[in-house]
Amino acid sequence: ITIYIWDQNEINFYKMSSSSSSTDGSSSSINISSIIFTVACVIIGLAVFRYAPGGDGPMPLYFSAPLALYGFIIAATWIDAIADQLVSLLSFIGIICRIPSTIMGLTVLAVGNSMGDLSANVTMSRKGLANMAVTACFATPVFNLLMGLGIAFSIARKVMDTKQIYVELTPTLNVGFLFLFLNCALVMAFGLIFGREGIIPKQFGYLAITVYTTYVITSLSV
Repeated sequence: ITIYIWDQNEINFYKMSSSSSSTDGSSSSINISSIIFTVACVIIGLAVFRYAPGGDGPMPLYFSAPLALYGFIIAATWIDAIADQLVSLLSFIGIICRIPSTIMGLTVLAVGNSMGDLSANVTMSRKGLANMAVTACFATPVFNLLMGLGIAFSIARKVMDTKQIYVELTPTLNVGFLFLFLNCALVMAFGLIFGREGIIPKQFGYLAITVYTTYVITSLSV
């Protein structure tokens, strides 16, 4: 977390120090923040070793909930930090190869950003958690669209000190919206009409791959 704050806000907790005068009049620098963070990390580590349950059984809620929250925070900070570096790298490659940023985002960045969700959803499906996998397929982009755009525009308004931000809908975005509605309509059609008791048949998977391939080709050609 300290490395993430240092990278994002240029605040180095391990160099923040307070000066105190000694008895002979010379000033000595005491790095209080580094001591606090070190002691806190040691205490948390000892608490995990002491209270973490052993074996393969389920962990109690009073321990699993804080541990899951801490893991979520650490994972989110790493993902955000790596995403910033990835965007910078892709922008550099696009400039060198003279590839438009929309194409880079449509192909390389989109696939790389979705690989984690793809592997997690496939794993859940193979373990019999198909409903959870399908829900995650739609919950993840909804979260990215609503929370991602909401937070991004809020920060942009604050940084730019303006009340309105004008956004231009490029042809690529219009094609994306069209295929998004098409995918939702196909899911409803296969789940309610062509499916059996709300079960989406496996033929929908092949159709979804075809729709995505058509979307990529159409977006690159406009």
